[in-house]
Amino acid sequence: MENKNKFDVSVILPVSSSKNVFFEELFDRSIKSLHNQSTKINELVVVHTGEETLCNFLSNYNFSGLTVNLVKNEGDFDFSTQVNLGVKNAKSKYVSVLEFDDEYASIWFKNVDRFSKAYGDVDVFLPLVVDTDDKGVFVGFTNEASFAMSINSDMGLLNNDLLLNYQNFQTSGMVIKKSTYENNGGFKSSIKLTFVYEFLLRLTYNSVKIMTIPRIGYKHTNLREGSVFWNYKYGETKMTDNEVTFWLETAKKEHFFTADRGIKYEPTEV
Repeated sequence: MENKNKFDVSVILPVSSSKNVFFEELFDRSIKSLHNQSTKINELVVVHTGEETLCNFLSNYNFSGLTVNLVKNEGDFDFSTQVNLGVKNAKSKYVSVLEFDDEYASIWFKNVDRFSKAYGDVDVFLPLVVDTDDKGVFVGFTNEASFAMSINSDMGLLNNDLLLNYQNFQTSGMVIKKSTYENNGGFKSSIKLTFVYEFLLRLTYNSVKIMTIPRIGYKHTNLREGSVFWNYKYGETKMTDNEVTFWLETAKKEHFFTADRGIKYEPTEV
């Protein structure tokens, strides 16, 4: 018998290391946000790197009733590859990406379930994201620009023209049909910093409908030390202004191509 209190979605949770001193606390919060859903999920796909400490933690963690699929990544450990592997192993109609230091709002999957039934031609649903700093203090909102009439003629919907002029959108917490994600190539691992932006550009270029649901659906830790984007801005992989510009322009050039073409940054000689 069909469970009317369940949404056909696999949540992809990529983890590459447990060395962050707050890892266990943050991981607990992200998992708790799944337990607190008023509409339950099909499965949780945890993609990990096989690090011994991390494997031990995941093997002994009490997921308490969640259907969990632990997937060891034996390839590259970048975020895009982690997510792509998780989607490949997902068993549901929809997939969603949860970062280990983030949280879903308790009504998120209930709202997506309702909107997906009301808008059958939409393949991607974005949450209204609350951004916080690493101490949980409010920083701002993301994805709300899709409701601004001054830059978007279709309230709540993204289109290619809008994205070419405005880049501040996130895919963390998004719910997308697995077939749409895979048929459009997934995240491109060769594109650094702007891979999310390029992905959204590619979807809209291929006429995929993307809707932001007008209710808060996701809490995102903005620029946590050690995170992907923190490293691009401050850490080991810190980028120069020229490099940031390069990846932004690369996203605009590469979104026409479904396959990852292996783009590399070449420093400009002065």
